[in-house]
Amino acid sequence: MPTLRQLLLSSTEALRAAGVPSPETDARALLLHALGLGRTALLLRGHEEVASGDAARVTALTGQRAARVPLQHLLGEVEWGGVRLGSDARALVPRPETEWLLHLALAQLSGVPAPRVLDIGTGTGALALGLKAARPDAALWATDLSPDALALARENAALNGLDVTFVAGDLCAGLRGPFDLIVSNPPYLPEGDRQSADPEVRHDPDLALYAGPDGLDVARPLVREAGPALAPGGTLLLELDPRNAPALAAELRAGGWAAEVRDDLTGRGRFVSARRGPSE
Repeated sequence: MPTLRQLLLSSTEALRAAGVPSPETDARALLLHALGLGRTALLLRGHEEVASGDAARVTALTGQRAARVPLQHLLGEVEWGGVRLGSDARALVPRPETEWLLHLALAQLSGVPAPRVLDIGTGTGALALGLKAARPDAALWATDLSPDALALARENAALNGLDVTFVAGDLCAGLRGPFDLIVSNPPYLPEGDRQSADPEVRHDPDLALYAGPDGLDVARPLVREAGPALAPGGTLLLELDPRNAPALAAELRAGGWAAEVRDDLTGRGRFVSARRGPSE
């Protein structure tokens, strides 16, 4: 029977051979998850042998990860933006870059007492729940077109003990506001990306990823619905593909919005922040 260290080594090599990024980190996470062990187990008990049934569970999970099933799906949850989120095929895996959207949203709400916030296309509920956790005084609504995603979001709200109103439907889903902030990480990939998508991305719902020839087929109608739903001085904050964020910001400015593109942590213009002009 293999020891813990030997099992970690073989799992790491299998993931490395399959081209998985961070093979040792992923192998370690899967091993600890499969065996129900704490983070110090490999340091303190690495010499211990693993029973054949337990080793088989680790090998099976390693095989799924090698086939590029997202690590978050295999672990069943992810820590994101200060909350725990269940993660599976019902919704887009929350991305690290979207945590910066959460940061921008919280900065926008600084100094706004008891803000009213709408998260459009909530998916796992990540943004809405991260905002509610950081701003308990905020009233949060979140919409999604997918019943499966909304079910997962509600499960995540219960997991974290957070009060968010989830509404089934497209975009603003008929909610009139007024909202101090409307935030969204909508589908934004051009359809042309579908054929060359990363193997892991193919485990995410297409509904959460692709949005027409230029990736803006969801963002444009979202803008039209968001305008009337914002309170005076309210902000629309979007995450987009760096390839199309500048184009949407230009369209917003042409339509009378004060709009700017904000960089992500790698220096790419990923986020669009917009307010209605004074005459609006």
